[in-house]
Amino acid sequence: MSANLLVELMTEEFILWRCLHSGPLSRRTIDQFPASNPLDWDRYRQRNTPLLLKLTRTYGACAIIARQGDSVVGMLRFYPKVVGAMKGAGYLCLQQDSPAGPGDEFADQEFPPLAAIQDKTLSVHCLMTGSNQQKANPFQRKGLGTQMTETLIDWAQARGWRHIEADSFEDLPIIYEITGSAGHTFWKKLGFHLADRHPHPHLQEENEFVRQLLEQARASGLNSDRARDQLLMRLDLT
Repeated sequence: MSANLLVELMTEEFILWRCLHSGPLSRRTIDQFPASNPLDWDRYRQRNTPLLLKLTRTYGACAIIARQGDSVVGMLRFYPKVVGAMKGAGYLCLQQDSPAGPGDEFADQEFPPLAAIQDKTLSVHCLMTGSNQQKANPFQRKGLGTQMTETLIDWAQARGWRHIEADSFEDLPIIYEITGSAGHTFWKKLGFHLADRHPHPHLQEENEFVRQLLEQARASGLNSDRARDQLLMRLDLT
């Protein structure tokens, strides 16, 4: 990894309330919304900022970031599994509306402290290095994903978490490009094991994304049914 890249916990000093789909973000650029994307950015900022602040204050962190100077060029978001199961959490996607994203009032709920949680499992939500939707991405294949995950593992173990889980898929480029989910081989190299495998409901449909997914699967010699599966990878910290 380049010497001028720094991996660290996201803190209250700079809340990364949106993702890196349009490229690296800094204090100067995070509120410069891409004209090509008609999302309701102001509303997402108003919803996401207090949510991420509350998660950070309750648990100590909810994201690992990679910085190059003042710009965030990589991120790994994670949440307590119990929080993800609460009413109104949706799928906690910060750039989507409920039910894919959290409800507008989700941050108003009480989040249980770690000591009160029986299932001390963290769920990895997404992992991005650079922009996975831009052709030129100098931050991929530099070891950033590995270092961010190792930082999460060390932090979680020190805080008393017992497991880390990550949703994953077969090692197909389109999965990472669209979802920010790393393939299962990435997680296996970091000590995770396969805990569950089942057909992903959205991948059973027939649409352009699934068509490209199946084309990539055929090109790699992978069974099309396996390409439609979602894999749960788990790391035991105790």
